[in-house]
Amino acid sequence: MRTILSAVLIALVALLVPASAVAYWADRELGDADRYTAAMSPLAGNPAVQGVVVTQATRALAGQIDAGPFQSGVDALLGEALGSFAGTPAYRTAWDAANRAAHAAFVEALTTGQGDAVTIDLAPVIAQVKGELVADGVPFADRIPVTHISVKVMEYDNLGALRKGFRMLQIAGVWLPVLTVVLAAAAIAVAVRRRRAVMATGLGLAVGAALLWIAVSVCRRITLDDLPADIDRQAAGAVYDALTAFLRTTAWVVLAVGLAAALGAWLTGRLRRTP
Repeated sequence: MRTILSAVLIALVALLVPASAVAYWADRELGDADRYTAAMSPLAGNPAVQGVVVTQATRALAGQIDAGPFQSGVDALLGEALGSFAGTPAYRTAWDAANRAAHAAFVEALTTGQGDAVTIDLAPVIAQVKGELVADGVPFADRIPVTHISVKVMEYDNLGALRKGFRMLQIAGVWLPVLTVVLAAAAIAVAVRRRRAVMATGLGLAVGAALLWIAVSVCRRITLDDLPADIDRQAAGAVYDALTAFLRTTAWVVLAVGLAAALGAWLTGRLRRTP
């Protein structure tokens, strides 16, 4: 009976590993503005994301500066300026500011039922570009309107279906990880042969880590397949990878811990048998 109970608990641990990781991620990573901004920050250097930002900003601002016969030249200059600015430290600062501002809208879309897209307001980026051009004495730069331009990096037709799940994961928060650890300890404590239980629990953790990795990969494919045609797939993939980096890292860490525990228990048994 104790062996069966231990086996059931180990199976539950394997299933709870991905659920625990996702719950913690939703509550502490996506729900926290600082961690969200830190996760999105590396995308400032991603060529696909830079291309979307430059294209959208240039398209929105083109023609808004009344330059008379020099209109086409000014529009071309603006596009070049945005492209050059995208590789500067000032752009990274503006990008972080834009993402911090976007976090509130992102959380609102997942919690209040308003909106079906993840957007980034480029106003901080445009303000930085304007300041750079004015400082360099570029003609008509002072006429650039610092307007709010929202760039969609992800959009869903069924985002509403995710809201209830996201809320439940936020509520679970740290409780699921704690429950997983308690069940793992209980599985070892109730076992008749605890060394074997440690080995089995380690393998259960490894299986759970593999399930988490598979879930992240499958959700990536489904997410990108569901995007509207006007959303850049490469940029959206980069955003998804940035937001789920914590889950992939967690999968590797849990896998390593599980395999190390299983290997340690196995080696202990081998050493005891050695005369």
